[in-house]
Amino acid sequence: MTISTRDLSVLLGVIMIVFMLVIPLPGFLLDFLIIINILIALMVLLVAMNAKEALEFSVFPTLLLIVTLFRLALNVSTTRSILSNGNGGEVIEAFGDFVVGGNALVGFVVFLILVLIQFLVITKGSERVSEVSARFTLDAMPGKQMAIDADLNSGMIDELQARTRRQKIQSEADFYGAMDGASKFVKGDAIAGIIIVIINLIFGMIIGVVQQGLPMADSVKLYTLLTVGDGLVSQIPALLISVATGIIVTRSTSDGNLGEDIIGQLSRTPLLVMIGAGAIFLLGLFTAIPDYVTIPVAAAAAFFAWRLTRTSKATQEEVAVEEAPTENLRSSESVISLLNVDTIEFEFGYGLIPLADEAQGGDLLDRVVMIRRQLALELGFVLPTVRIRDHLQLPPNHYRIKIRGSEMATGELLLDHYLAMSPGVDDPEIQGIETVEPAFGMPALWIDERTRSRAEMSGYTVVDPPSVVATHLTELLKKHAADLLGREETKQLVDHLKESHPILVDEVTPQLLSVGELQKVFVQLLKEKISIRNLPLIFETLADYATVTKDSDLLAEYVRQALARQITEQVLQGDVLHVVTVSSELEMDIQSAIQKTEFGNYLALDPDKATRFIESLNELTAEFERYGAQPIVLASPSIRMFVRQLTERYFPDVPVLSYNELIPTIEVKSIGVI
Repeated sequence: MTISTRDLSVLLGVIMIVFMLVIPLPGFLLDFLIIINILIALMVLLVAMNAKEALEFSVFPTLLLIVTLFRLALNVSTTRSILSNGNGGEVIEAFGDFVVGGNALVGFVVFLILVLIQFLVITKGSERVSEVSARFTLDAMPGKQMAIDADLNSGMIDELQARTRRQKIQSEADFYGAMDGASKFVKGDAIAGIIIVIINLIFGMIIGVVQQGLPMADSVKLYTLLTVGDGLVSQIPALLISVATGIIVTRSTSDGNLGEDIIGQLSRTPLLVMIGAGAIFLLGLFTAIPDYVTIPVAAAAAFFAWRLTRTSKATQEEVAVEEAPTENLRSSESVISLLNVDTIEFEFGYGLIPLADEAQGGDLLDRVVMIRRQLALELGFVLPTVRIRDHLQLPPNHYRIKIRGSEMATGELLLDHYLAMSPGVDDPEIQGIETVEPAFGMPALWIDERTRSRAEMSGYTVVDPPSVVATHLTELLKKHAADLLGREETKQLVDHLKESHPILVDEVTPQLLSVGELQKVFVQLLKEKISIRNLPLIFETLADYATVTKDSDLLAEYVRQALARQITEQVLQGDVLHVVTVSSELEMDIQSAIQKTEFGNYLALDPDKATRFIESLNELTAEFERYGAQPIVLASPSIRMFVRQLTERYFPDVPVLSYNELIPTIEVKSIGVI
């Protein structure tokens, strides 16, 4: 194991601290160590002030322990030097002489006030904030984890980003837990500082009178000076470290450092600064407070407010100039553009404008980009651009999703609430506005911020309004993927495949199949939720069978058989695939009811038999709940697509597979026969 120079310097520093506890140090070396102690404390404070979030200074709890140990070791060394030699070094003497200033009692009182401020105000507050932050961070972990899962499922983030955010949550919990314990070091250090000062003062006066033979007055003066000086050089760094501790534990996540946030937020409203200036001016005018004190302060504040007003106007003008060329959410449209029919439209009432307005923190546009990326991987083609716009005729909090001009779904959001879905056992304390989760139709509640933590602790799935919209849009686009694939999108897929498989594409199109005929095959696959991402294999199959038939339904069946491994992985949820099979009698009935025409084949099954088939399938699908599996119908290859025609109206989400679409290595268990 190799040790770097930085690691070696830290190790030597810790060893030096141990030596300071047992080895007497000369006065000049104590002077250097005291100044280094002050420098370290000042650096820690500045780094804490410049951190944008607590995790940027994650080493602070451990550093706090080392710095506290160093300061206590330095206290031991200076105490040994003061009591043994009556001298603690030039730095201690200079501090003591400056504060005492000829009056030992006044100097001691000033020092005592400084210690009490640190102990009762800063240290006490930092300890309490650390304890509460640690508790709240741990309580909020389950809710944050579920929010990450919701964003991952909606396509907002990928697996790497989800892993990074989970690691950050864990780091936050570890940090605030460590700060809860580290704050006890600060409190103990303050108490130790007071005890050390008392020891130095009492035993110093005794040693001065008994051992050194000094008069009582001289002994009191000497050891008060040294004690106050030693206490100051110890307590000033301790005070800086305590302030740094308070800053770190009270720091919330921000885009700027502490200085930027304080100045920016306090000066956000120039009118309030102007009112404050007027109040100070009136205070000097109508009270006995001297005008030469209030008037300069009021004038400086008024000038500051005037400059803030000028700066604010200039910034607004720049923003207006930058945004002028861009399309605004409320911009009027030309009449010609209204004739166009967008493939996918997301319209919302004016109350939901903050969802899409980046100036108000809306991230809907980014979410839509992530949804398109996710669905491109799942479905195998790039969805058309989603048109997002507000619609004044919609109720304020409503939205609707349209595909090719037709309304497919609507929903309602409450931006200041969260959607909570019960885990199955309701908590009577969770109260909210009853609603239905739009993507899956589950009963849910709109709850406020105060109820959110309670709901998460009770096992409820709690998601924010943007995630609700993203999930709804994702599921709807998956369901209607077949309606979104047109000839233009098909041509894009062909051109993309031609870059890597030019010979394969030239063999299939346009010689064997046109773009429109390819599109029909792809649509048949997407209707049954089969991804077309494996285009090379699909084109290989089409090249083999398109010379035999141009029927898109038959070609789709051949492609499905070629994608057997993909289909099996898609439906297999465990080691065993549970299915219901079609009886041989029903297969013969269906086979005989197939009508072949020049426009294609269709099923003309007797209505009574079709009704009995649907009723029987409805009864058997309930059996799947016992196995916790998805209902699947298994039929022979020759009638599979006709069985699908029977089931798609009543059971659109139940897959219908043929024996040729399952790989031979999986175990299939039939739980019923239709």
